[in-house]
Amino acid sequence: MAMAFPTSVNDQITDAVSQSNVQVLGDASAQAAGLLAQSMAQAIGLAAMNATAQQQNTATLAQAVTARATAALLGGQASKPQ
Repeated sequence: MAMAFPTSVNDQITDAVSQSNVQVLGDASAQAAGLLAQSMAQAIGLAAMNATAQQQNTATLAQAVTARATAALLGGQASKPQ
C-alpha cells in the first residue's frame, strides 16, 4: 500500500484519513440513489392518496346529486342547502 507523501503527521494517520475520504466519495452515489428511491416512493404514495381522496369526494357528490334528482322526480321536497 502506498503511503501519503511525508508530513509532520504520522503516515498511518494520513493514510487512514485518505481512505475514509475515498470511502465517503464511493458511498455518495449509492446514498444519492437511495434518497432518490425514497423520494419517488413518497411522491407516488402521495399521488395515490390524492387520487383515492378525489375518488371518494366524487362518489359522495354523485350520491348527493342522485338523491336530489330522485327526490325531484318523485315530487318530494329535497332539503335545500343552508
